[in-house]
Amino acid sequence: MSDRTTARSTPALTRWEERAEAPLFVASMLFLLGYAARVLAPRDAEPWRDISLALVGFTWLLFVVDYAVRIRLSGLGHRFVRAHWLDTLVLILPLLRPLRMVQVYTAVQKRRDEPRLSLYARVMSYAGMTSLLLGVSAALAVYRLERDAPGTSIRTFGDAVWWACATLTTVGYGDAVPVTPGGRVVAACLMVCGLALLGAVTGSFSSWLIQSFRREDEKGPPAAG
Repeated sequence: MSDRTTARSTPALTRWEERAEAPLFVASMLFLLGYAARVLAPRDAEPWRDISLALVGFTWLLFVVDYAVRIRLSGLGHRFVRAHWLDTLVLILPLLRPLRMVQVYTAVQKRRDEPRLSLYARVMSYAGMTSLLLGVSAALAVYRLERDAPGTSIRTFGDAVWWACATLTTVGYGDAVPVTPGGRVVAACLMVCGLALLGAVTGSFSSWLIQSFRREDEKGPPAAG
């Protein structure tokens, strides 16, 4: 059975995904909030650090339950892991959860019953939101890994945010550079994702401009009175 066939959703799975999408998005925001509080709070800020850890654990448990339900409803068994590799990766590394937005605008691109301009606007919106959330997640992860490392240039969360912005936009000033192995892995992932998201935004914007110019050309010059 091909990957294309195994990735096909069943009606039950489709209904579950539609119902769970909004609650899981809220859970994703709570996970990011809890992780941010855990990273940014002073080490003696109790009980807030414990509360944030509990929030992170609870929301991650929701992701595990969703993943297990989707495996059951798909009827694929262990093949689900390969057919839905992005969901598996996001479950292991929840900070990559913004990447699930890729599936959203992939699904939007397949809808041919809507005006193309609306399609382009949605793709740009989804890609922009994904870039923002992924940038914040990467900044938090790099700050946690780098702040106490010897010879680090990322000592504050502001430094981490500046680094994430420079990396996502592919500018790369080089004034803030991860020095730990974990920080460099996060940087490599952000570089790859940044290129993909930047391509989605610029490609959709270019297509939107071309479509707009084409429609103007089809109208032709105004008729003489």
